[in-house]
Amino acid sequence: MQAELSSGELSELKRRARAAAQKERASAHRSYGETAAFALAQHGLPISPAQGMNIVSGFFPFTTEISVLPLLAKLASEGWTTALPVVLGKNTPLKFRVWTPGEATVAGVWNIPMPPETAAEVLPDVLLVPMLAFDKRGYRLGYGGGFYDLTLRKLRKIKPIEAIGISYAAQEIDEVPHGDHDEPLDWMFTERGIRRPERA
Repeated sequence: MQAELSSGELSELKRRARAAAQKERASAHRSYGETAAFALAQHGLPISPAQGMNIVSGFFPFTTEISVLPLLAKLASEGWTTALPVVLGKNTPLKFRVWTPGEATVAGVWNIPMPPETAAEVLPDVLLVPMLAFDKRGYRLGYGGGFYDLTLRKLRKIKPIEAIGISYAAQEIDEVPHGDHDEPLDWMFTERGIRRPERA
């Protein structure tokens, strides 16, 4: 169980964890990158598109992130409305635009592809969340920008949502350093399958 930490101690722990996680993810990507993306699609989601919960946001893979594009294509064929995130700026929640694999994109922040401004804006019901590391309790380690924590906090105040962390199985660690502002996941999804967090 994590002891209470000062903000400085927490930041340093996260910095070290990110450095280790980057290496672990890069290794997993080299070994499983080509097959893991299709394993995600084969597993699919434990949620069916239904009235009131049928919009899922994915993400375009950045550097060594596992790709959810085959999964998004499958979900679109099953009746989901699929979308991608758009970064607006520091300390600002993400917004989301409708996008289906194969459609046009434009370059966004860090040159990550995103839907054009003409694409409809939506509020997702299910978010596929990239991460550097995760633990069995459902805490994730991100890049430090806080975009998804801000976004999940905002959306959870508006409506029921499901946050599904996406990574290679090798990215699981014993404990992710976390604070009060870190939003936990509802599911963890790797090439080995999807599971719920173990929380008291």
